[in-house]
Amino acid sequence: MIEIDHYDRSILRVLQADGKVSNQELAEQVNLSNSPCWRRVKKLEEAGMIDGYVAMLNPKNLGLKAMAYVHIALLDHREQTIAALDHFVETQEQIIECSSITGSNDYVLKVIETDTESLDKFIMQNLLRQGIVRSSTTNLVLRQKKYTTALPL
Repeated sequence: MIEIDHYDRSILRVLQADGKVSNQELAEQVNLSNSPCWRRVKKLEEAGMIDGYVAMLNPKNLGLKAMAYVHIALLDHREQTIAALDHFVETQEQIIECSSITGSNDYVLKVIETDTESLDKFIMQNLLRQGIVRSSTTNLVLRQKKYTTALPL
């Protein structure tokens, strides 16, 4: 991991807020000239501090109105079972996050669908039919109070 200074942190803060900012605007906001700012961004990209640039979409405006956290416990922890879950997660666009967790469950999935009926259908007919889940608990998101991808710097 490379050492980052206050200029690098400032660059990362601005890019987290606006990934489309021009280099000139970025340089002005972090009090650098264009060339050093560009070099620092390239250094941060090459070091893996910046994984990529994306557009943040509005789920509701796209008709995706049902979101849930699905906690699952696997039948067993064999390599084959975990590989099956990994493959399932990678191939299902409704699963927007998957984390291995501690506690009585093994994973938590963040799932988004058009409505609660579609969400139920996805869980019952897609996830649970895989034959690898021992138990599951679904928590429907009623209202999202905070949503950000920005990391604390």
